[in-house]
Amino acid sequence: MENPPAFRPSFAGEGVVRALLRARDWSNFPYGQPEAWPREIRSTIEMVLDAAAPTAFYWGPDCLYFYNDAYLQVLGDKHPAALATPFWGSWEELREGFAPILAEALAGKACNLSDIRFTVVRNGVPETAYFSYALYPVFGARGEVAGILNPAVDSTAAMVSNRRREFQLRLGDLIRELTDPGDVVAGASALLGEYMGVDRVVYLTVDDAGEAGSIGRDWSNGHLPSMAGVTVRLDDYGAFAAQGARAGRHLIISDVVADERSAPFAHAYAALGVRAVLAIPLLKNGRLRVILSAHDSAPHVWTKAQIGMAEDMLERTWSAVENVGAQAELRRERDQSEYIFDNMAEGFAMLDTAWRIVRMNGEGLRLTHKTAADVIGRSHWEVWPGLLGTPLEALYRQVMDDCRSGVIEVPCATPQGEIWMEVRAYPALDGGLAVFFRDVTARRKSDEKLRETDRRKDEFLAMLAHELRNPLAPISAAAELLQLGKVDEARVRQTSQVIGRQVRHMTSLVDDLLDVSRVTRGLVELDMQPIDIHRIVTDAIEQVTPLIRTRRHHLGLELTPDIPLVSGDRNRLVQVFANLLNNAAKYTPEGGHIGLRTEVRPDHVLFHITDTGIGMAPSLAARAFDLFSQAERSSDRSLGGLGLGLALVKSLVHLHRGTVTCSSPGLGQGSRFTVCLPRLAAQEEQAAAPPQEAPRPRSGGPALRIMVVDDNADAASVLAMLLESARHEVIVEYDASEALALSAASGCDVFLLDIGLPGMDGIELARRLRAQPETADAVLVAITGYGLQSDRIQTAAAGFDHHLVKPVDIDELFAILANVGQPGD
Repeated sequence: MENPPAFRPSFAGEGVVRALLRARDWSNFPYGQPEAWPREIRSTIEMVLDAAAPTAFYWGPDCLYFYNDAYLQVLGDKHPAALATPFWGSWEELREGFAPILAEALAGKACNLSDIRFTVVRNGVPETAYFSYALYPVFGARGEVAGILNPAVDSTAAMVSNRRREFQLRLGDLIRELTDPGDVVAGASALLGEYMGVDRVVYLTVDDAGEAGSIGRDWSNGHLPSMAGVTVRLDDYGAFAAQGARAGRHLIISDVVADERSAPFAHAYAALGVRAVLAIPLLKNGRLRVILSAHDSAPHVWTKAQIGMAEDMLERTWSAVENVGAQAELRRERDQSEYIFDNMAEGFAMLDTAWRIVRMNGEGLRLTHKTAADVIGRSHWEVWPGLLGTPLEALYRQVMDDCRSGVIEVPCATPQGEIWMEVRAYPALDGGLAVFFRDVTARRKSDEKLRETDRRKDEFLAMLAHELRNPLAPISAAAELLQLGKVDEARVRQTSQVIGRQVRHMTSLVDDLLDVSRVTRGLVELDMQPIDIHRIVTDAIEQVTPLIRTRRHHLGLELTPDIPLVSGDRNRLVQVFANLLNNAAKYTPEGGHIGLRTEVRPDHVLFHITDTGIGMAPSLAARAFDLFSQAERSSDRSLGGLGLGLALVKSLVHLHRGTVTCSSPGLGQGSRFTVCLPRLAAQEEQAAAPPQEAPRPRSGGPALRIMVVDDNADAASVLAMLLESARHEVIVEYDASEALALSAASGCDVFLLDIGLPGMDGIELARRLRAQPETADAVLVAITGYGLQSDRIQTAAAGFDHHLVKPVDIDELFAILANVGQPGD
């Protein structure tokens, strides 16, 4: 048996980690030089280096640490010292919690870790991030565990979103139960400090002049002293800070010493122990009322999530403090002033022991759509008889009987429709009830939306786990196969192809996630140029043609004879239409019909993509462009993907100031997507029109008989389709020997030969074609990835007439074909 093929040169390719591994002196490494490493170890390390997602590998009982470039964000300053060294030398702080899990993996059991917290460096700035890990044993040639494969997924965005949602819910629960304003401020400040991870949270009540503020209650984790009872002047910390607060602007300083605005006042901040500060002002009726500040004793980069939580806490705490204060005053004094009574932000009513309404404020009358004459002095049950026998009546009777407060949310009918009221009932001094109520319809809708978002997020995460596990299964199986011992070359090649395909699939999934994230966060910059709409459509069709041909669809085109221009980023617009066509091809059963029609109007251009596919229910069509909607559209996951394509389409179209819509008659009745893009004005089109030049012919010249020989089936198929569109007759062969056997009787005028063919390469095939009389005069065109002058000399010596470099310039190829048979050819 032949010896197995040699590995490629150690750590060949681009990347920071590869370069370090190539430059390393391996003389003292426990397992010797890389060339002597076991094949399964080399294969696994190369796979790790090729992976797009953060991935690591621990080798041997000492867990020698290898990782790829994407993993550097996890390591931070532990790199490069960690590379190819024992794992615990870099991560001793994780030993207590991680050692038992790693031991299980070393014993041969796959393990998963979710949402592990790290401090990573992104764009030179340290920040908290979360990663979910999997630990997969890699087995050696004798079946022993040789190492651990450790792929990772960045789950930071989900964790941040979940924490903010959890914070909002906990804050609501907290302030709902408290009745003292000071307790509300202290409790909310402590909760905010816990979630933000800062040293101190201060709630500063500003005086009427807006120049000074007093601190009643605050929160500190012990690293900074409490400021409770302190009064501060705003101007002491810089006019920029005071003026900004009075104008309602946030103050965000990561380092008071380094920030040029605060540096002149660093001594004032230092007196408070503050090195980083976030200050959120609250204005009511145009006047500064409160400043909420978060302090850190060390430099701190404030995140959007932290700022959002501080904004949430300030607004809700202010409202709670106002309401709690008013409620406490009302419970203490029944004869409070009518001014305070009527300026409360929620409805209020007083009921006596006979259920008569003795008082109701203006907000209460507005919420109930009543006048004072309608309610004062009348029985509550006479005014609202529909509430008898409901949970609200039960609550009122319980509060009156037990003298304990209660709260409930109930639906209420109004002339404008049903709304939800939060009703809080308190025992009054005379045995009656004090009732506070407010419209919480918007909050309930928001909560329902949050629950729906959570549900769809959970479905998406389950789908993501499914999609990531699918390629891991064949990768794992392939790794097992490679470790079985002696494997023939063909099986090694086949197994390597399996791993390559599955890694590319995983990379595609991660790329989809990153692409959607970049676009939706506004991190994509468009290269806006005047573009011919037909060129956009043509390029998109070329990308999707392999899938359309594989599924045997018919693609019908109706392109307007007019060729207007739109302003856009060519690559991104091609991505839009390729995604829509790909979507149509995936969701249309084999042999279906896909249509693409353009429609030109004075101010815009319409693109209609239709299919005869599975269609969708109206409820799904209405949100087809929402993230993760494919989880509902294809629950069996037979078509794969993450359901991000249409969300990306919508974002990109909106960036081009356009719109995209979706409609479907129903399930099984196909779908229709329409993209509308602004058209350049006539004078802009004329100014942007490219200079006239003689185009190279695509379909000119005689119809030829052409043989395409390429072992890449997709490349050969697409090229054949382009040639057939120009009326040429095309024969496709994937093997040089079979092409040679067929060539003599084929009657081909032209042979398009890939040079890198397995077995007999394109050079040898060309020599043999020139040697046999039937093909001696045919036109031979070399298609290769090499374009040096020495390469062109080699193909010319083999008998080639032309030399084209991949990717082939189609215009140049058609120009060559148009001249076949002409004098001098």
